[in-house]
Amino acid sequence: MHWIALQWSLEAQAEAGAAAADAMPTPEALGWWALRYTPHVCWLDEALMLEVSACERLWGGRSSLMRQLLNENPAPAAALRGAQGATSLEALARLRLFVRDEKRPPEIPAGLPLDTLSAARGHLDALARLGCRSWGEVAALPRGGLSRRFGAELRAALDIAWGLRPESHAWLTLPDVFEQKLELPALAETAPELMWSANRLLSALQIWLRARQRGARALELEWTLDLKRFNGVNLPPTQQVAVRTAEPTQDLAHLRRLLSEKLALATLAAPASWLKLRSLETDPWAGASTSFLPEDNRKGDRLHEMVERLSVRLGAMQVLVPRARADHRAGHTQAWQPALRSVQPDRAAPPRARKEAQAEASQPDAIYPPWLLPQPLLLEMDGERPCYGGPLSRLIGPQRVEAGWWGGEEEGGQPAMRDYYVAESAEAGLLWIFRERPLARFSAGEVRWYLQGFYA
Repeated sequence: MHWIALQWSLEAQAEAGAAAADAMPTPEALGWWALRYTPHVCWLDEALMLEVSACERLWGGRSSLMRQLLNENPAPAAALRGAQGATSLEALARLRLFVRDEKRPPEIPAGLPLDTLSAARGHLDALARLGCRSWGEVAALPRGGLSRRFGAELRAALDIAWGLRPESHAWLTLPDVFEQKLELPALAETAPELMWSANRLLSALQIWLRARQRGARALELEWTLDLKRFNGVNLPPTQQVAVRTAEPTQDLAHLRRLLSEKLALATLAAPASWLKLRSLETDPWAGASTSFLPEDNRKGDRLHEMVERLSVRLGAMQVLVPRARADHRAGHTQAWQPALRSVQPDRAAPPRARKEAQAEASQPDAIYPPWLLPQPLLLEMDGERPCYGGPLSRLIGPQRVEAGWWGGEEEGGQPAMRDYYVAESAEAGLLWIFRERPLARFSAGEVRWYLQGFYA
């Protein structure tokens, strides 16, 4: 067995100021970060313990592993201290000596000072009167008398230190869904105050995303209101804002900007006392691709990041993108939707209709014109021939379309039953026209012709 004990310096955080303490990840997040090096991680008193005997060779040995731990410190503003030992108690004791700037005794663990053993800290005065100031001197006392006088916990700790008893720990595990709660240092009355404390939760989220190899798509920040009534009005227990991204991301700076924009539009109904951040949707993380070409490494934000910030700042309905729709009708093959909404298939259409329309949408018909009219134009008739700058000659057709029967007004209104033709006009050139067929099979209604588009 081989253990590594890690501790983050509180003195360094105090010297760095409040900004460093704000960026310090939560204890749970620090444990998640350590899980990338070994599956055996636990908290023991003030130190984070890593058991690395089974995986240290994968990191190039103990010295190489210690260098990587120090270089990849998740809280760079806080100094990371580390020590090693054959047992968790020995590693923790050596870490405490390192923090106090004391030299290691020549004999380990017998020569370790007694105050570095957690199980003995409640009995230091009594053991000192017996002349015991080190682990070895206490271990030399009779087992029965030591257990009766000072309890079984001290004797069990000494057995673990000498390898006479196996260690048992509650190993940390990585949750399937990120959810962290944080008590605010003071009541927050404005959105910037919430954002100041939310940075710790975002740092924990980034560690969780990297450990899970996933990218965030949707997050929710919730705060607990400190008042139940305000100005005679009952208040909800919590308020929340949600943030969505167009693509999975692990970029902490981008998530912080999006959340800041969202909070800037929020109004706190009352002072807040707690914050909670949870992941609503995540996707597998494929990693970032790089290129040696300078034109591929442009500075500044990417397009989707700018669109996301504008959508949060201006409103989702103010930033729209076109979306292909699975529909045979030419005027309904495209729709506009908010840029932050993920593209979804037409749920209103039956599965068979969606499948057929998607198959046609994936292979657009070559005879479709490049210029479609916003609304079909009703054509005049010369007997039985439609006219547009003179009588039209039908060249190609008919292409029969029957669609729209599965939806209501939001899907385009009434069903369409049409026969499309490519026609030629002496003045306008090639046109795309259609004949509207009556709904009843044997109805004798008037046949109407429409102009749908032009060919260049």
